[in-house]
Amino acid sequence: MPLNRRQFILHAGVAGAGVICNISALSCNQPSQKIVTVTGPIDVSSLGLVLSHEHVIVDFIGADKVSKERYNEDEVFNTCLPFVQQLKQYECKSFIDCTPSWLGRDVTILKRLSQATGIQFVTNTGYYGAAGEKFLPGLVQTSTAKQIAALWINESKNGIDGTGIKPGFMKLGVDNLPFSDSILKILEAAAITHAETGLPIAVHTSNGGKPALEQMRLFKSWGLNPESWIWVHAQNEKDNAYHFEVGQSGGWISFDGINLNNTAEYINHLNAMKSKNLLYKVLLSQDAGWYNVGDAKGGKFRDYTSIFTSFIPALKKSGYSDEDIHLLFVKNPSVAFRVRDH
Repeated sequence: MPLNRRQFILHAGVAGAGVICNISALSCNQPSQKIVTVTGPIDVSSLGLVLSHEHVIVDFIGADKVSKERYNEDEVFNTCLPFVQQLKQYECKSFIDCTPSWLGRDVTILKRLSQATGIQFVTNTGYYGAAGEKFLPGLVQTSTAKQIAALWINESKNGIDGTGIKPGFMKLGVDNLPFSDSILKILEAAAITHAETGLPIAVHTSNGGKPALEQMRLFKSWGLNPESWIWVHAQNEKDNAYHFEVGQSGGWISFDGINLNNTAEYINHLNAMKSKNLLYKVLLSQDAGWYNVGDAKGGKFRDYTSIFTSFIPALKKSGYSDEDIHLLFVKNPSVAFRVRDH
Protein backbone atom coordinates (compact mmCIF):
# COMPACT_ATOMS: atom_id res chain seq x y z
CA MET A 1 0.00 0.00 0.00
CA PRO A 2 1.22 3.59 -0.60
CA LEU A 3 3.01 5.37 2.24
CA ASN A 4 1.49 8.36 3.96
CA ARG A 5 3.37 11.66 3.76
CA ARG A 6 5.34 11.20 7.00
CA GLN A 7 6.33 7.64 6.11
CA PHE A 8 7.24 8.72 2.60
CA ILE A 9 9.55 11.46 3.87
CA LEU A 10 11.21 9.06 6.30
CA HIS A 11 11.59 6.08 4.00
CA ALA A 12 11.85 7.32 0.41
CA GLY A 13 15.61 6.92 0.05
CA VAL A 14 16.39 4.98 -3.11
CA ALA A 15 19.19 2.46 -2.76
CA GLY A 16 21.97 3.07 -5.20
CA ALA A 17 20.45 6.28 -6.58
CA GLY A 18 21.50 8.71 -3.88
CA VAL A 19 17.94 9.81 -3.19
CA ILE A 20 17.15 11.52 0.07
CA CYS A 21 13.62 12.90 0.06
CA ASN A 22 12.70 15.76 2.34
CA ILE A 23 9.89 18.27 2.53
CA SER A 24 11.59 20.85 0.33
CA ALA A 25 12.57 18.24 -2.26
CA LEU A 26 9.10 16.75 -2.35
CA SER A 27 7.51 20.10 -3.02
CA CYS A 28 9.57 20.88 -6.16
CA ASN A 29 7.42 23.98 -6.41
CA GLN A 30 9.81 26.32 -8.17
CA PRO A 31 10.05 25.72 -11.90
CA SER A 32 13.42 25.81 -13.62
CA GLN A 33 13.77 27.19 -17.10
CA LYS A 34 14.79 23.85 -18.60
CA ILE A 35 13.11 21.40 -20.97
CA VAL A 36 14.96 18.13 -21.59
CA THR A 37 14.93 17.08 -25.25
CA VAL A 38 16.49 14.02 -26.88
CA THR A 39 19.40 16.19 -28.03
CA GLY A 40 19.89 17.83 -24.64
CA PRO A 41 18.36 20.47 -22.37
CA ILE A 42 16.99 23.70 -23.81
CA ASP A 43 15.61 26.87 -22.29
CA VAL A 44 11.82 26.95 -22.12
CA SER A 45 11.83 30.01 -24.37
CA SER A 46 13.20 27.80 -27.17
CA LEU A 47 10.37 25.26 -27.03
CA GLY A 48 8.08 27.22 -29.35
CA LEU A 49 4.82 25.80 -30.67
CA VAL A 50 4.31 22.32 -29.22
CA LEU A 51 2.38 19.17 -29.98
CA SER A 52 2.09 17.91 -26.42
CA HIS A 53 0.90 14.32 -26.94
CA GLU A 54 1.89 12.42 -30.07
CA HIS A 55 3.58 9.15 -31.05
CA VAL A 56 6.14 7.98 -33.57
CA ILE A 57 6.41 4.21 -33.04
CA VAL A 58 4.35 1.85 -30.88
CA ASP A 59 4.36 -1.90 -30.32
CA PHE A 60 1.29 -3.50 -28.77
CA ILE A 61 2.75 -7.01 -28.50
CA GLY A 62 3.10 -6.76 -24.72
CA ALA A 63 5.97 -6.22 -22.31
CA ASP A 64 6.94 -9.89 -22.31
CA LYS A 65 7.58 -9.92 -26.09
CA VAL A 66 8.48 -6.35 -27.08
CA SER A 67 11.89 -6.06 -28.75
CA LYS A 68 13.78 -3.81 -31.15
CA GLU A 69 14.37 -6.93 -33.21
CA ARG A 70 10.70 -6.80 -34.25
CA TYR A 71 11.25 -3.87 -36.64
CA ASN A 72 13.81 -2.23 -38.89
CA GLU A 73 14.94 1.11 -37.51
CA ASP A 74 15.70 2.58 -40.92
CA GLU A 75 12.24 1.66 -42.21
CA VAL A 76 10.58 3.33 -39.22
CA PHE A 77 12.73 6.45 -39.64
CA ASN A 78 12.07 6.71 -43.38
CA THR A 79 8.34 6.15 -42.91
CA CYS A 80 7.97 8.78 -40.20
CA LEU A 81 10.38 11.40 -41.57
CA PRO A 82 8.05 13.07 -44.11
CA PHE A 83 5.28 13.36 -41.52
CA VAL A 84 7.61 15.07 -39.07
CA GLN A 85 8.98 17.31 -41.82
CA GLN A 86 5.43 18.51 -42.53
CA LEU A 87 5.35 20.19 -39.13
CA LYS A 88 7.92 22.77 -40.16
CA GLN A 89 5.54 24.46 -42.58
CA TYR A 90 3.20 25.13 -39.65
CA GLU A 91 6.01 26.58 -37.50
CA CYS A 92 5.72 23.72 -35.02
CA LYS A 93 9.02 23.48 -33.16
CA SER A 94 8.54 20.73 -30.56
CA PHE A 95 7.04 17.27 -30.27
CA ILE A 96 6.29 15.45 -27.01
CA ASP A 97 6.56 11.73 -27.76
CA CYS A 98 4.39 9.77 -25.34
CA THR A 99 5.30 6.18 -26.22
CA PRO A 100 6.54 4.62 -22.96
CA SER A 101 9.13 1.95 -22.39
CA TRP A 102 7.93 -1.63 -22.92
CA LEU A 103 5.44 -0.27 -25.49
CA GLY A 104 7.83 0.57 -28.30
CA ARG A 105 9.76 3.62 -27.08
CA ASP A 106 12.83 4.04 -29.30
CA VAL A 107 14.81 7.13 -28.39
CA THR A 108 17.41 6.54 -31.11
CA ILE A 109 14.77 7.01 -33.80
CA LEU A 110 13.51 10.15 -32.06
CA LYS A 111 16.99 11.63 -31.99
CA ARG A 112 17.52 10.82 -35.68
CA LEU A 113 14.24 12.50 -36.56
CA SER A 114 15.15 15.54 -34.49
CA GLN A 115 18.55 15.89 -36.12
CA ALA A 116 17.09 15.42 -39.60
CA THR A 117 14.28 17.95 -39.22
CA GLY A 118 15.18 20.40 -36.46
CA ILE A 119 12.00 19.46 -34.58
CA GLN A 120 12.73 19.18 -30.85
CA PHE A 121 11.61 15.82 -29.43
CA VAL A 122 10.98 15.11 -25.77
CA THR A 123 10.85 11.48 -24.62
CA ASN A 124 9.91 9.87 -21.31
CA THR A 125 10.65 7.42 -18.56
CA GLY A 126 8.07 5.52 -16.49
CA TYR A 127 5.79 2.49 -16.94
CA TYR A 128 2.36 2.17 -18.54
CA GLY A 129 -0.13 0.28 -16.39
CA ALA A 130 -3.28 0.81 -18.46
CA ALA A 131 -4.72 -1.81 -20.86
CA GLY A 132 -4.97 -4.36 -18.08
CA GLU A 133 -1.27 -3.96 -17.17
CA LYS A 134 -0.21 -5.80 -20.34
CA PHE A 135 2.67 -3.39 -20.80
CA LEU A 136 4.11 -3.54 -17.30
CA PRO A 137 7.38 -5.48 -17.07
CA GLY A 138 7.47 -8.41 -14.70
CA LEU A 139 9.89 -6.61 -12.41
CA VAL A 140 7.01 -4.47 -11.13
CA GLN A 141 5.64 -7.50 -9.32
CA THR A 142 8.89 -8.20 -7.49
CA SER A 143 10.18 -4.66 -6.93
CA THR A 144 9.30 -1.95 -4.46
CA ALA A 145 8.30 1.55 -5.52
CA LYS A 146 11.74 2.76 -4.45
CA GLN A 147 13.48 0.17 -6.61
CA ILE A 148 11.35 1.08 -9.62
CA ALA A 149 12.07 4.76 -9.03
CA ALA A 150 15.80 4.01 -8.96
CA LEU A 151 15.55 2.73 -12.56
CA TRP A 152 13.74 5.84 -13.74
CA ILE A 153 16.10 8.15 -11.88
CA ASN A 154 19.03 6.39 -13.52
CA GLU A 155 17.52 7.02 -16.96
CA SER A 156 17.06 10.68 -16.05
CA LYS A 157 20.61 11.10 -14.82
CA ASN A 158 22.56 8.78 -17.13
CA GLY A 159 20.39 8.27 -20.20
CA ILE A 160 18.18 5.54 -21.65
CA ASP A 161 19.57 2.11 -22.64
CA GLY A 162 23.14 3.32 -22.93
CA THR A 163 22.31 6.04 -25.48
CA GLY A 164 22.93 9.04 -23.23
CA ILE A 165 19.50 10.33 -24.31
CA LYS A 166 17.59 11.55 -21.27
CA PRO A 167 13.83 11.71 -20.64
CA GLY A 168 12.05 15.02 -20.19
CA PHE A 169 9.03 13.67 -18.32
CA MET A 170 7.45 10.52 -16.92
CA LYS A 171 4.68 8.67 -18.77
CA LEU A 172 2.44 6.32 -16.80
CA GLY A 173 -0.92 4.70 -17.48
CA VAL A 174 -3.82 3.61 -15.30
CA ASP A 175 -7.24 2.07 -15.82
CA ASN A 176 -10.17 2.20 -13.42
CA LEU A 177 -10.49 2.18 -9.65
CA PRO A 178 -9.59 0.58 -7.37
CA PHE A 179 -5.93 0.83 -8.33
CA SER A 180 -4.03 -2.44 -8.07
CA ASP A 181 -0.88 -2.84 -6.01
CA SER A 182 1.16 -2.56 -9.20
CA ILE A 183 -0.50 0.70 -10.18
CA LEU A 184 0.02 2.09 -6.69
CA LYS A 185 3.69 1.12 -6.94
CA ILE A 186 4.29 2.97 -10.19
CA LEU A 187 2.41 6.05 -8.99
CA GLU A 188 4.49 6.12 -5.82
CA ALA A 189 7.64 5.52 -7.86
CA ALA A 190 6.71 8.55 -9.96
CA ALA A 191 6.42 10.70 -6.83
CA ILE A 192 9.83 9.50 -5.63
CA THR A 193 11.38 10.11 -9.06
CA HIS A 194 9.89 13.58 -9.25
CA ALA A 195 11.33 14.44 -5.85
CA GLU A 196 14.82 13.56 -7.07
CA THR A 197 14.69 14.76 -10.69
CA GLY A 198 11.92 17.36 -10.98
CA LEU A 199 10.49 15.57 -14.03
CA PRO A 200 6.77 16.21 -14.66
CA ILE A 201 4.37 13.25 -14.58
CA ALA A 202 1.88 12.54 -17.38
CA VAL A 203 -0.63 9.79 -16.63
CA HIS A 204 -2.78 8.15 -19.32
CA THR A 205 -6.14 7.82 -17.59
CA SER A 206 -8.48 5.46 -19.37
CA ASN A 207 -11.68 5.81 -17.37
CA GLY A 208 -12.41 9.44 -16.68
CA GLY A 209 -12.54 11.74 -13.71
CA LYS A 210 -12.63 9.48 -10.67
CA PRO A 211 -9.27 7.80 -11.37
CA ALA A 212 -7.83 11.24 -12.11
CA LEU A 213 -8.98 12.62 -8.77
CA GLU A 214 -7.54 9.59 -6.98
CA GLN A 215 -4.18 10.17 -8.66
CA MET A 216 -4.24 13.76 -7.53
CA ARG A 217 -5.16 12.74 -3.97
CA LEU A 218 -2.31 10.23 -3.84
CA PHE A 219 0.26 12.61 -5.27
CA LYS A 220 -0.76 15.31 -2.81
CA SER A 221 -0.46 12.82 0.07
CA TRP A 222 3.12 12.14 -1.05
CA GLY A 223 3.93 15.85 -1.09
CA LEU A 224 3.80 16.41 -4.84
CA ASN A 225 2.40 19.66 -6.19
CA PRO A 226 -0.38 18.95 -8.75
CA GLU A 227 1.28 21.50 -11.04
CA SER A 228 3.76 18.73 -11.90
CA TRP A 229 1.03 16.27 -12.95
CA ILE A 230 -0.78 16.01 -16.30
CA TRP A 231 -4.13 14.25 -16.62
CA VAL A 232 -3.73 12.60 -20.04
CA HIS A 233 -6.85 11.84 -22.12
CA ALA A 234 -9.05 14.08 -20.00
CA GLN A 235 -11.51 14.14 -22.92
CA ASN A 236 -12.59 10.65 -21.81
CA GLU A 237 -14.44 12.39 -19.00
CA LYS A 238 -17.47 14.25 -20.35
CA ASP A 239 -18.39 15.96 -17.06
CA ASN A 240 -16.39 19.20 -17.02
CA ALA A 241 -16.79 19.45 -13.25
CA TYR A 242 -13.87 17.01 -12.92
CA HIS A 243 -11.76 19.15 -15.25
CA PHE A 244 -12.58 22.22 -13.17
CA GLU A 245 -11.57 20.53 -9.94
CA VAL A 246 -8.23 19.38 -11.30
CA GLY A 247 -7.44 22.72 -12.93
CA GLN A 248 -8.40 24.71 -9.87
CA SER A 249 -6.13 22.44 -7.80
CA GLY A 250 -3.20 23.15 -10.11
CA GLY A 251 -3.15 20.00 -12.27
CA TRP A 252 -2.94 20.00 -16.06
CA ILE A 253 -5.87 18.87 -18.20
CA SER A 254 -4.76 17.33 -21.49
CA PHE A 255 -7.41 17.09 -24.23
CA ASP A 256 -5.28 15.14 -26.65
CA GLY A 257 -7.36 13.19 -29.15
CA ILE A 258 -8.14 15.94 -31.67
CA ASN A 259 -9.00 14.77 -35.18
CA LEU A 260 -10.99 16.01 -38.15
CA ASN A 261 -14.26 14.63 -36.77
CA ASN A 262 -14.41 15.92 -33.19
CA THR A 263 -13.67 19.64 -33.41
CA ALA A 264 -16.99 20.67 -31.86
CA GLU A 265 -16.49 18.36 -28.86
CA TYR A 266 -13.08 19.83 -28.10
CA ILE A 267 -14.20 23.41 -28.52
CA ASN A 268 -17.02 22.69 -26.07
CA HIS A 269 -14.43 21.47 -23.54
CA LEU A 270 -12.38 24.61 -24.12
CA ASN A 271 -15.42 26.85 -23.78
CA ALA A 272 -16.17 25.25 -20.43
CA MET A 273 -12.60 25.73 -19.22
CA LYS A 274 -12.58 29.31 -20.48
CA SER A 275 -15.78 30.04 -18.56
CA LYS A 276 -13.89 29.20 -15.36
CA ASN A 277 -10.75 31.12 -16.39
CA LEU A 278 -8.85 27.83 -16.66
CA LEU A 279 -7.48 27.93 -20.21
CA TYR A 280 -4.05 28.38 -18.64
CA LYS A 281 -4.26 24.77 -17.34
CA VAL A 282 -5.13 23.11 -20.69
CA LEU A 283 -2.94 21.14 -23.09
CA LEU A 284 -4.11 20.17 -26.59
CA SER A 285 -2.84 17.51 -28.98
CA GLN A 286 -3.86 14.76 -31.41
CA ASP A 287 -2.46 11.42 -30.18
CA ALA A 288 -1.50 10.85 -33.81
CA GLY A 289 1.30 9.07 -35.68
CA TRP A 290 1.59 5.40 -34.72
CA TYR A 291 4.03 3.38 -36.80
CA ASN A 292 2.54 0.12 -35.53
CA VAL A 293 5.14 -2.62 -35.19
CA GLY A 294 3.74 -5.86 -36.57
CA ASP A 295 1.72 -4.21 -39.33
CA ALA A 296 3.13 -4.12 -42.86
CA LYS A 297 5.21 -0.91 -43.15
CA GLY A 298 3.76 0.22 -39.84
CA GLY A 299 0.14 0.24 -40.98
CA LYS A 300 -1.87 3.40 -41.59
CA PHE A 301 0.09 6.36 -40.23
CA ARG A 302 -2.01 9.31 -39.11
CA ASP A 303 -0.31 12.61 -39.86
CA TYR A 304 0.16 15.42 -37.35
CA THR A 305 -1.43 18.29 -39.25
CA SER A 306 -5.15 18.37 -38.41
CA ILE A 307 -4.56 20.74 -35.49
CA PHE A 308 -3.10 23.26 -37.92
CA THR A 309 -5.30 22.73 -40.96
CA SER A 310 -8.63 22.31 -39.19
CA PHE A 311 -8.69 22.80 -35.43
CA ILE A 312 -6.89 26.13 -35.02
CA PRO A 313 -8.92 27.75 -37.85
CA ALA A 314 -12.08 26.49 -36.11
CA LEU A 315 -10.88 27.99 -32.83
CA LYS A 316 -10.44 31.36 -34.50
CA LYS A 317 -13.92 31.17 -36.02
CA SER A 318 -15.24 30.44 -32.50
CA GLY A 319 -13.75 33.66 -31.17
CA TYR A 320 -10.44 32.44 -29.76
CA SER A 321 -7.74 35.07 -30.12
CA ASP A 322 -4.14 34.71 -31.23
CA GLU A 323 -3.24 35.22 -27.57
CA ASP A 324 -5.48 32.27 -26.58
CA ILE A 325 -3.86 30.06 -29.21
CA HIS A 326 -0.38 31.09 -28.09
CA LEU A 327 -1.35 30.24 -24.51
CA LEU A 328 -2.64 26.78 -25.48
CA PHE A 329 0.14 25.70 -27.82
CA VAL A 330 3.20 27.63 -26.64
CA LYS A 331 2.96 28.95 -23.11
CA ASN A 332 1.08 26.11 -21.41
CA PRO A 333 3.34 23.28 -22.68
CA SER A 334 6.42 25.28 -21.73
CA VAL A 335 5.17 25.42 -18.15
CA ALA A 336 3.76 21.88 -17.96
CA PHE A 337 6.90 20.17 -19.30
CA ARG A 338 9.63 22.22 -17.66
CA VAL A 339 11.77 20.37 -15.17
CA ARG A 340 11.08 21.64 -11.70
CA ASP A 341 13.80 22.58 -9.22
CA HIS A 342 14.26 19.99 -6.49
